[in-house]
Amino acid sequence: MNTVLNITRSILGQPWRWRMLEADARDPGFAPDDLVTQLLLARGCPREALDAHKAPSIRGFMPDPSIFRDMDRAAERLADAVQTGERVTIFGDYDVDGATSAALMILLLRDLGLEARAYIPDRLMEGYGPSGEALVRLKEEGASLIVTVDCGAQAFEALEMARVAGVDVVVVDHHKCAAALPHAHALVNPNRLDETDGAEFGHLAAVGVAFLLGAALIRLLRARGFFDGRGEPRLLDLLDIVALGTVADVAQLKGLNRAFVAQGLKVMAQRRNIGLNALISASRLTRAPTATDLGFALGPRINAGGRVGKSDLGVRLLITRDPAEAASIAAELDRLNEERRAIEALVQEAAEALAGAKGNRAVMVVAGHGWHPGVIGIVAGRLKEKFGRPSLVIALDEHGIGKGSGRSIPGVDLGAAVLAAKDSGLLVAGGGHAMAAGLTIAEDQLDTFADFLEDRLDAAVTRSIGDRALLLDALLTAGGVTPALVQAMDAGGPYGMGWPQPRVVAGPVRIVKADIVGNGHVRAIVSGDDGRVLKTVAFRQAETALGAALLGAPPHRRLWLAGRARIDDWGAKPAAELHLDDAAWAD
Repeated sequence: MNTVLNITRSILGQPWRWRMLEADARDPGFAPDDLVTQLLLARGCPREALDAHKAPSIRGFMPDPSIFRDMDRAAERLADAVQTGERVTIFGDYDVDGATSAALMILLLRDLGLEARAYIPDRLMEGYGPSGEALVRLKEEGASLIVTVDCGAQAFEALEMARVAGVDVVVVDHHKCAAALPHAHALVNPNRLDETDGAEFGHLAAVGVAFLLGAALIRLLRARGFFDGRGEPRLLDLLDIVALGTVADVAQLKGLNRAFVAQGLKVMAQRRNIGLNALISASRLTRAPTATDLGFALGPRINAGGRVGKSDLGVRLLITRDPAEAASIAAELDRLNEERRAIEALVQEAAEALAGAKGNRAVMVVAGHGWHPGVIGIVAGRLKEKFGRPSLVIALDEHGIGKGSGRSIPGVDLGAAVLAAKDSGLLVAGGGHAMAAGLTIAEDQLDTFADFLEDRLDAAVTRSIGDRALLLDALLTAGGVTPALVQAMDAGGPYGMGWPQPRVVAGPVRIVKADIVGNGHVRAIVSGDDGRVLKTVAFRQAETALGAALLGAPPHRRLWLAGRARIDDWGAKPAAELHLDDAAWAD
C-alpha cells in the first residue's frame, strides 16, 4: 500500500499517499539520501534527465523555434518591419501574461531600433481579445503591422476586418484553438490542432511563445546581416518578465517553463528592469523574489491594473525608462490591488452562497448582477479550492450579457469544454486552456450551459475526485522542519503548477496554542514528542473541519500535520514554519 501512516481519511476527509510510488522507491538506482533526486523523480522527471532538471537552463530545454507552424513566417514579417522602420503595434491581453508578452516584444523591438506601440483593451469597455474596430482604428492611426499577444486565436471576425482594411496581423497565443483558424498573416500557437512537433510545448504561456518568436527574429536578422556593425540584443535579459508571466498565468512548470522561471528569477534578482524593480519595492519584498512571490505578490499587482484600473498600467510599468514614472505606476498598482481585494471579498461571499445551494453538481456555475468582472477569475479559483470541482463565475450586466471566468481541477479540461459550448451555439464567445477559461454568455442560456458542462465533464470530475489524495514527500519530527530543510527542498524547484511544492508530514504533535488571525486563518503553536516547538498556519481554514480540530484539540490528543515548510523571515533570525494543508489524529 502507498498510504502514509495508514491514514485513509484525514480530518479533511482524504487519504494521504506518498508522491514517490513504492515501485520508484525500490528502484536500485534511487539514492534515498538524495532529497532533490527524490523530489524530481516524484514529479515525473525521467531518470536520464535528472541533471538537466537539477539545473534547468535555457540551452538545455530550448527547442528550435522553427518547429512551430507559422513561426518562420512571423519572424520574417517582423524582420521586414524592423529593417524598414514600419509602425508596429503590440496588441496584448489585460492580464499578466498579456502585459509581459507585450512588454517583451516592445523591449526587444526597441533594442532593434524600432519603437513599437502597446495597445491593451479595456476589460469593461472592450472585453477580451482584439475587436475589429480596434484593429481598423490602429491601421488608420498608421500601424502597418499588428502583433496580438495572449489573444487572437479565436478572433475570426476581428482578423477578417483587419484583412479587409489592409493591415497585417501576426497572432502569438497559447489558448485552445478550434479546427478552423482565423485569417492572419501568421498564427503562432503550440495549441493549434494542426501543430506537430510544437504541440509538445502546449504548456507554454503566451510570454514563452513570444520569447521563442524573439529568438527566431534575432536569428533571422543575424542571417540577413542586420547586426554587422551593431550589437545583438540580449534576449536572455528579458527572462525576468518571461518568468513573471509564466508563473502568474499558472502555466505548468515543466520542461522549458522550468528553465524560464529558474533563469528568470536570477535575472530578476539583479533588478535590471526599472519597472519590476519599482514593483518589487512596492510589494515590500526585501529579498530576491521567489516563484511564489511572482504568483502572490508581483502578479496580482500587475493584474490589478486590468481588473479594476487602467488596463495598460502593467505594460507601461514594464517598459518605462523613467524610475520616477515606474515608482508612480507601481504605487498605483499597489493601491488598486487593495481595492481589488475589497471588491473580491464582496463577490466571493455572494458566489459562495450561490454555490453552496447548488448541491452535488460536478461543475459549479454561478452568476450575479452587479459583480465586478475584474475579480471573477480570482473568485472562481476560490470556489474551486473550497468545493474541489471546476467553477465558473459569471458577472451579468444590465443588458443580460454575462462575462465569465472559470478555473478547473487536474484531469478536467475546462478550456476544451467551453470551446465546445461555443461551437454548439451556447456562448457568444469563449475559450481558454485546460485549467482556466473565459466566456461571454446571454443570461437566458445560463441553465442550458450549466447542463452542457455537467453532461460533458461529470465523468472526468468524478474520476478526478475519486483519485484525489494528499500527496506527501517526507515524514519528519516537529524538530525536522528547519530552514536547512526548506533550503534543501528549494533545490528541486522552481515549484508551481505541474511541479508542486513539496509537502511534508510532521508529528506527532500536541497543540500548545491556537487562535484565529487575519481573515479566517488559524495559527497554531505545536510541540512534538522530541520537545521541539513549531509554528504552523492554516490559511482560510477557521470555518473548516481542519480549523475546528486545531482550535479545539484537547491537550492529551496528538496530531499528524501535513503541509509545506516555509521560511518565516519576519524575526531577527529566519525560522521555519509549516503552512498546513491537512491534519490527522495520531491517537
